[in-house]
Amino acid sequence: MAQPSTPSSFSQSLFGGPSAPSSVALLAQAPQPPQADSYTPTVSNALTPASTASSNNTFVMPNSPMKNRATIDGSYRPKVTRTLGQRPACLVNASVTYCGNNHIYAFGGFDQYTDEVYNHVLKLDLISHQWSLVDNYGDIPGVRMGHTATLYQGDKLLVFGGENEHRTYLSDLIVFNLKTAHWTQPQVSGPVPKGRARHAAVLHEDKLFIVGGITGHDNYVLDDICYLDLKTYTWSKSWRFVGRFDHSAYIWGDRVWVFGGLSEDMDKIGDLWWLDLKGSPAFESPPHMGTSDRHPTTNRASDSPRQPYSMGGTGVIGASGYAANSRTAQVNTPSFQLKTYAPMAPGAISALKFVSGPNVPSQGSGYHFHLYSSGTLLDFVTPAATITSKECSLSALDLANLRWQKLAEGREIFKHGYRWHYCTMNEDGTKAWLLGCPKEGNEGPNDYEEYLSDIMEVDLRRFGFLGNNAVEARPESSRPSFHRIQEQPSKGLGLDLAKLFNQPPESGSGTDFVITALVGDYEDEDMMSSGVIRAGGELAPDQNWLAPDAPTSSPIHVHKLILQARWPHFARLYNAQMAEFHTKKMHIPEPYSVVKAFLYYLYTDSIHADDGVTDLSDVAGLLVMSNIYNIPHLRLLCVNRLSKELDVVHACIIWYCAGLANEEWLRKRAASFCLTNWGRIVRTPGFLRLPRSALVELSQEIDTEGRVIGGEELEYVDGMHGNRYDNCSISRKDSISSDRTQALPSDMDDSEGMDLA
Repeated sequence: MAQPSTPSSFSQSLFGGPSAPSSVALLAQAPQPPQADSYTPTVSNALTPASTASSNNTFVMPNSPMKNRATIDGSYRPKVTRTLGQRPACLVNASVTYCGNNHIYAFGGFDQYTDEVYNHVLKLDLISHQWSLVDNYGDIPGVRMGHTATLYQGDKLLVFGGENEHRTYLSDLIVFNLKTAHWTQPQVSGPVPKGRARHAAVLHEDKLFIVGGITGHDNYVLDDICYLDLKTYTWSKSWRFVGRFDHSAYIWGDRVWVFGGLSEDMDKIGDLWWLDLKGSPAFESPPHMGTSDRHPTTNRASDSPRQPYSMGGTGVIGASGYAANSRTAQVNTPSFQLKTYAPMAPGAISALKFVSGPNVPSQGSGYHFHLYSSGTLLDFVTPAATITSKECSLSALDLANLRWQKLAEGREIFKHGYRWHYCTMNEDGTKAWLLGCPKEGNEGPNDYEEYLSDIMEVDLRRFGFLGNNAVEARPESSRPSFHRIQEQPSKGLGLDLAKLFNQPPESGSGTDFVITALVGDYEDEDMMSSGVIRAGGELAPDQNWLAPDAPTSSPIHVHKLILQARWPHFARLYNAQMAEFHTKKMHIPEPYSVVKAFLYYLYTDSIHADDGVTDLSDVAGLLVMSNIYNIPHLRLLCVNRLSKELDVVHACIIWYCAGLANEEWLRKRAASFCLTNWGRIVRTPGFLRLPRSALVELSQEIDTEGRVIGGEELEYVDGMHGNRYDNCSISRKDSISSDRTQALPSDMDDSEGMDLA
């Protein structure tokens, strides 16, 4: 147990309130709270005479971050594993889909070395890392590439479109049952869309949306969107949206989002497009049965909805966002004679072009994979022949505020000597897998570009991703006001429980327990004298009771039953029948606003700004508390919000608290942000309140060759790097490393072969 607070030891806390001497700095070791499997009561069921004489019967909870629990390594890099069994060739334009139960399925594709197109089904077991060829039955589809395979209802793969060995485009839908390995082709009705390949498919509310692709005799680029109602297997009509192929699509917040790919002019595109679905009857109601095909002038026979367009000339060789990256863009100029101009899609269509920025990944270089998790677009820039792992990155675009962030540099993720061809993600949006093989010269000559021999798992929770099923994800809550859609906070049971939180028992709320916190606001207090930088052990370790005259906050009224169900550490104390549960009082030596937000989280499972946790300082304090009491979900919510809302005012506090909570990735990001914006950071209250040891440590985050520059020199460097300071004045001083201004080619060559694993 950590030591309780005493009246004489209160001083300034990093969060704006007083702090107890049992708090810890980054470098200070302190006592640890009990573990889940080794809890030992330190107080008997009845108060001892000594404690009765010097106590007001209020138990003090520990507030020392856990130092012995496994921490998140700041140098985390995903592990590359060699697969076994019947490894598939490095196919182009196959579909690779995570299908649950630790299995990835690969279907179809084109072997660029043998010119053979396949219809094989292969399965990769992510536990044993074993590939196996799946025996499949039923209406087995023909060979194809450039198709899409979408997981539906957890046990079905919906395969749509693609092109076959004759280079003809397909528009059929075939369903593969993962449990029985049986193919079926449902009878569809409505205006079957044009046959296509290298399109995007996305599932939303029992509707399979199809966006873009290439088709026709002259390989022209489609700009349409349509959907198949999977309840009736009826196709909707097609509308114009945006012309793309090899792109990615996502439905979130009642919008269809389209990013990346190639345009009709064969340019690699970094524009983001979105289409509003909400409020449009065409999208909300199922299509009418028996709707006739709206393309009477096309070459497709009216009585054969599956007849594809034939394609003359050279076939398309390359890959889509679902498969290997496009090495060539062998698509001809659009044939305007073949195009039929459909009406524009109902609903507002918007687009945003990212011109430049230090965190905006360039779509023109490297192999890009685009995935989506909890309202965020992930952009993996993987090594290619034209770029090294140094120039790669993992970036994220928050679709709520349309802000790019660089989560990690390429050398922090990608191991040297590998080329990645496919990428897939689990349905939860918490893990991603890249499939590839060693580069030429890294392995034996028979391994190069022949097999999907290696797999790399990326745990996105390391970067603060909540996943698609998290209740905290609110797509519209922080969107700009011109298209904001208000949502009610704390849905369902959480909203009902929140009405009873912190209500005195005489109001009929049923609260039966009181919790107090630190009190006071000493903003003028010098942080250098704060107890947070003192080492523990100055007080007797058995002092677990609050002194009778210790100042505390106003009481927070809670329910023991809710705390027992939602707070494991509280439940352990409750089950041990500690004396504080007879007195029905407890003191948590953390700032009042942080403790209140923590208890409110236990009621609502939320730390969202709409639920009252508006100050990032409080969220940083919650991150420390999630470490103290080992609450993984709260930790994830805090890391997610702090990484998204990192700003100048709170950067120092976030950096400091991330260190207390052993969140090395967030600490590193905050430190980088502080150094980039050093001139403004040093003038914030958070920086001025940092302990001296923390100030020294933050200053040492800079590269050993770093220096502060300004004036004409800064203008020169700024011009060389394309205004990398993003909206900052040219006279602002910045701390940069000397290798940014004098990066010699020999330095890059020497370091490229280094293995950071």
